Amino acid sequence: MRALRQSWSLRRRVLALLAVVGVLLTALGVVEAAVAADNRRQIDRLLNQIGPLRTDTLTLIAALVDQETGVRGYAVNGKPADLGPYDRGLATERRLMADMRRLAGGDRTIQDQLDVVQTQADEWRSVVAIPTIAAVRADGTAAGQRLLGEETRQRFDRLRVATAELQERVTAVRDKAAARAQHSSTDLVVLLVVAALVVLIAGTVLLIALDRTVIRPLTGLARQVREVASGDFQHHISGSGPPEFVRLSADVDAMRQKIADDLAEVREARQRIEWVNTQLQKQAEELTRSNRDLEQFAYVASHDLQEPLRKVASFCQLLQRRYAGQIDERADQYIAFAVDGAQRMQRLINDLLAFSRIGRLTTGFVQVDLNKVMGDVAGQTEAARQYADAELTWTGLPVIQGEEPLLTNLLANLVSNSIKFRRPDVHPKVHVSARLVGAEWEISCRDNGIGIEPEFADKIFVIFQRLHSKDAYPGTGIGLAIAKKIVEYHGGRVWVDTDVPEGTTIRFTLPARSEDVEAAAATDAGTAEQPEVFQARDATFSDDAPAGTPEQSIGADRPDRADKDSEGGRTGDMRETVG
Repeated sequence: MRALRQSWSLRRRVLALLAVVGVLLTALGVVEAAVAADNRRQIDRLLNQIGPLRTDTLTLIAALVDQETGVRGYAVNGKPADLGPYDRGLATERRLMADMRRLAGGDRTIQDQLDVVQTQADEWRSVVAIPTIAAVRADGTAAGQRLLGEETRQRFDRLRVATAELQERVTAVRDKAAARAQHSSTDLVVLLVVAALVVLIAGTVLLIALDRTVIRPLTGLARQVREVASGDFQHHISGSGPPEFVRLSADVDAMRQKIADDLAEVREARQRIEWVNTQLQKQAEELTRSNRDLEQFAYVASHDLQEPLRKVASFCQLLQRRYAGQIDERADQYIAFAVDGAQRMQRLINDLLAFSRIGRLTTGFVQVDLNKVMGDVAGQTEAARQYADAELTWTGLPVIQGEEPLLTNLLANLVSNSIKFRRPDVHPKVHVSARLVGAEWEISCRDNGIGIEPEFADKIFVIFQRLHSKDAYPGTGIGLAIAKKIVEYHGGRVWVDTDVPEGTTIRFTLPARSEDVEAAAATDAGTAEQPEVFQARDATFSDDAPAGTPEQSIGADRPDRADKDSEGGRTGDMRETVG
């Protein structure tokens, strides 16, 4: 039985207690209603039946006395007026007898006594009252007085005794009804007290049950949870009380176990991370040592290796100048090969030194105006542009955070490659532009040269990778590798745009300043409600330049181009001509 009670849920226990209390209170309510109805009936009987019945009994006695007084007065005086009390008393008696029989209802004690009083009253009138009235009317008062003797008096006394008995019986019925009413009132009060006690006991039992089945289990569960929260994640949480609390404790313990497992995994991951950090620290130390070795190698390469190469190149050039034409043609060719090899070795060493120094020898980031940088690039590439009759333009370049020498080297390499890889019989054109994409500037260097096949778009950024022979296009094959390292050093990325109709377009990104991003966002918000206006531009070349931006151009002065410009081919350009 105890196990059965323990398997009851809290809801079932509360409902069972409420059901018991409800049944008890309902039974008490039914009994109270019955007792209250009986009490009401008794009070109604006292007020509406027995009270008027007792009053009528007293009035009946007075009516009988009035009849007896009227008969005696008439017998003495012989006046008809003296019969007034008799007639009124008779009428009152008849009315009262009918009313009393109605009020008595089914009470046979009173009904029987009413019959006795009625019989004796009728006998008194037939034996005494009526003969006396007749004798007075016939023979005078003396005849009537002779009939009113001791026997008539005794007969009326018997009637008076019967009426008194009727009054006593009515009084007894009244006392009995009053006692029943009082008893039912007492029972009603007792039942109300019992109901109050039932409610009080039920409340006490409910409080005790809540304490044992709710408060204590919850307190114990909270104490165990606090132990776990304090750091003891291995503490098993057990529950007691109703099945709901047992299941809740099991769920909390499952959550604790899950947290404990997660913490164990975190500890293991932390240990692995610490081990990885240790390994990374070792690798960082190894990289630091390797960088020192590389710096030492760079020093050796820039001093120790350069000096023998300079000697080899110098003596080979001396041999070439002094003995050129004095020995056979094959010897001149060998000397030329030696000079060319020494010079190429010097260029390779210089390029390697430049590649290794990117990011190591830094002057710090400052605000760099790329328009000014392009002016420097134009100066550096002036000889190549004049030789190739090339045109260099740039539009809308921003101010960014970076190292000016590295950015100059980056743009110079891109422009030099665009001039170098030109198509025969086509005047080279190189255009550099920029646009803001999110929080980055996307800068493009576009030319109308020979272009790059899509399958080689990634290969060209690998150090010493060449797509052509050194006889077709001279160089060491390290320029774009240096450009990629400079871009990545500044936090950007570089790629070849293969979706262009002609030539080559190399794009790279550089982080934009916060004020440029905010200004662009404000401009976009201000122009969001305005209709879009598209301006036609040259779809084959400089479509990156924003409309209305003045274009800076540096190129060779050719008569045919000057004629085209004078005819109104471009307006608003800022153009420098180097011839």
